[in-house]
Amino acid sequence: MKRVVFIVVIVLAASAGEPRMFAQTNYSQFKHDNPQHARLPCLLCHRRTDNSAQPTLPGKDNHAPCTGCHQQQFANSGSEICSVCHTDAQSGKMKAFPALRSFNVLFDHAKHSSSDCGSCHRRSRGGVAFTIPARMNAHVTCFGCHTPGAKASSGGDIASCGTCHKLGRFVRTSEQAAAFRVGFSHANHDASEKLACRACHTVRPGLPYGRQVTSPVALNHRAPARTPSCATCHNGQRAFGGDDFSVCKRCHSGSAWRF
Repeated sequence: MKRVVFIVVIVLAASAGEPRMFAQTNYSQFKHDNPQHARLPCLLCHRRTDNSAQPTLPGKDNHAPCTGCHQQQFANSGSEICSVCHTDAQSGKMKAFPALRSFNVLFDHAKHSSSDCGSCHRRSRGGVAFTIPARMNAHVTCFGCHTPGAKASSGGDIASCGTCHKLGRFVRTSEQAAAFRVGFSHANHDASEKLACRACHTVRPGLPYGRQVTSPVALNHRAPARTPSCATCHNGQRAFGGDDFSVCKRCHSGSAWRF
């Protein structure tokens, strides 16, 4: 049986200096997962000169470094490539910085175990919950250590976008823990009660993003045996609980109480 081999021919456009397939290319949208873009270092386009939370968009220097590959498109003032960044190319009016859609956020709690939890997480909802850094506020928090040119103890770069962002679907971690529905409040379980975050939460290295930090099961009555839960402390000895049902409203109250 004869084998048929299909060969894809790539033509180097001499005027543009860019690899181009015979199939027509859509220049009206920018995609990080384009093979030609994905192979480039982040700092080629997003250069950090200060600790500003707003990333710097490429192209401010007479459309460099984009012109390095797309000189032919930028030579045409009516090219569809202009619509990637401009609402009106003639006036120069710019679009807002795009939302994070094609990039996931990577964070390893184990690599930050020497940092205080309060460095990244702030009290919210009156002390009931803790925030998780998000959007530009995440940059403000992270840039406290990830300053321009910053290096890890091993010598690796920790200033580039690629330190935290990789191609993939962005999944936001929820701040609505099940424990909050039974009247739990971090404000009542803090240093005033001689408790630290690590008294209830354990960092587990090497696990996926949403499973790196454990939490006690939000149960007291009929809690699983040998599993950290509310009953671990609220056992009638260390704290109220056990079979004493006269204090139900300490945890179950108002609209926060539901099964």
